[in-house]
Amino acid sequence: MGEKKTDRRTLKTRKAICDALAQLLYEKELRKVTVQEIADLADVNRVTFYKHYLDVYDLYEKIEKEVLVELGLLILQLQELPPDDAFEHLIGYIYDERLIFRMIFSPNSTGQLRDKFSKMVEGLFRQMQKEENDKLNDNMAEYLACYRAHGCIAVLEKWVRNDLDLPKDKMTEIISDLDSNTTYLA
Repeated sequence: MGEKKTDRRTLKTRKAICDALAQLLYEKELRKVTVQEIADLADVNRVTFYKHYLDVYDLYEKIEKEVLVELGLLILQLQELPPDDAFEHLIGYIYDERLIFRMIFSPNSTGQLRDKFSKMVEGLFRQMQKEENDKLNDNMAEYLACYRAHGCIAVLEKWVRNDLDLPKDKMTEIISDLDSNTTYLA
C-alpha cells in the first residue's frame, strides 16, 4: 500500500553497478574489487554507489539474493516442461543474463552462488526423473540427478567461459543429446 516504486534512473544505475561488479569478478577475486573500480566501470560516482549499497560485499549479497530468487522461479517453471524445452528455456535465460553467469562461473567468484545454482538444477533433474521413471530407488535417483545436473552445469560453464561461442539452439541440442544418454532404465 505505501510501497514506493523505483524510478527508471535508479533501476538503470543499479543495473550498471551490478553489471560492473559481474564484469570485475570475471577478472579478479571479490576481496580485491574496490568501490572505485565498480563506480568507474558503471560510470557513476562513489557517492551514487554508497547511496545504494554499503560496500562491495553488500552489493554481491544483494545480487546473489536477486539471482537466486529469479533462478528459483525459473526452475519452478522448468519443472513443468519436457526436458528439451526446459533446456531451451534455461539456455535462453543464461544467454540473456550472460554477465551474471560469467560471474557465477568465474574462478574468482566465491563459489557460493554456483553451489546454490547447482543444488537448484539437481532438484530440477530429480523432478524430471520422477516423471520419467518412478521405479528408481532413492539412492540411484539421487546419484543420477547429481550426475545429470553437474554434467549439464559443466557444459553450460564451458559455454559461458567461451563467451557463448555457440548459438543457443546448438547448446540446447548438445545438452539434450548428452542428457538423453543418461536415461537409466530400471
